[in-house]
Amino acid sequence: MGKLLPPKLAPGDRIGLVAPSDPIQADQEARLQEGVACLTALGFHLQFGQHISANALGNAAAPRQKAQDINAMFADPAIKAILCAQGGETANATLGYLDWALIQDNPKIFLGISDISVLLNAINRKTGLVTFHGTDLLWGFGNNLQAYERDAFLHTLVAGQIGPIPPNRSRHAVRSGQTTGALLGGNLGALLKLAGTSYWPDFTSAILFLEAYQITAKACHSAFHQLQHLGLFDQINGAIIGYIDSMQREDSPKPHMEEVLLEVTQGYQFPILKMNDFGHNCPNTILPVGAEVFMDADEGIVELLSPCVT
Repeated sequence: MGKLLPPKLAPGDRIGLVAPSDPIQADQEARLQEGVACLTALGFHLQFGQHISANALGNAAAPRQKAQDINAMFADPAIKAILCAQGGETANATLGYLDWALIQDNPKIFLGISDISVLLNAINRKTGLVTFHGTDLLWGFGNNLQAYERDAFLHTLVAGQIGPIPPNRSRHAVRSGQTTGALLGGNLGALLKLAGTSYWPDFTSAILFLEAYQITAKACHSAFHQLQHLGLFDQINGAIIGYIDSMQREDSPKPHMEEVLLEVTQGYQFPILKMNDFGHNCPNTILPVGAEVFMDADEGIVELLSPCVT
């Protein structure tokens, strides 16, 4: 399937807010208002999905409700981008109710993180649309948005800039080398929800990027062996590991995620880069899912090779 690019944002545009995973809870009102104020200050307007606070299941809206909001945002010509409220656990429940033809016919920026990785990869797989891993409403825009995150959002999705993705923290090579490929991945646990389904990405010659929330070395070991059994490590050109809060805090036991990956992939040659510019509890850059990038692990470079928006 060919690559499909969404139109870039412009000041004054309307952004649709959806909650495909966890709903916005009453105790998150302050974060919601801060997020709205932040986006308003950047020159945008927000339109709320009908079910962003619905709780039909006791922990989330019903799958049809969440998918209805996503479909409605893609169908509405006044909506120029779609922003997810936050992650959670249940984004994969929406997949059977999404209108793939509608999404393909109305390409728009779709932005989220964590459990939203399910949708970022599934949408790209089913439609070819480049989607965006990065700042969400409550935990990014509504959580004292850092200048690094703001600049990444504006430079990538408004200005449409390409070239090297600027670092905010340290980067280093885990396995040396240079490569190119399409960026695919996101949250490790969310990605594995797609395994064995028609939504599983085509990782041929891809660059896999991964982060995780509250994961252990043992869980990484298990998940990486599952990826190996799926044949993924025979397909990819490279890998990038983001900031893993539960494994990088001073009180966290080693090994780190990138060290587990290096051990599991002994005998493979693809380069591995460690960068701390995406993940949980850190400032997030924007990583376009499905976009072609150049990666130099030794120099700590990830470079967008072509436009991700039109």
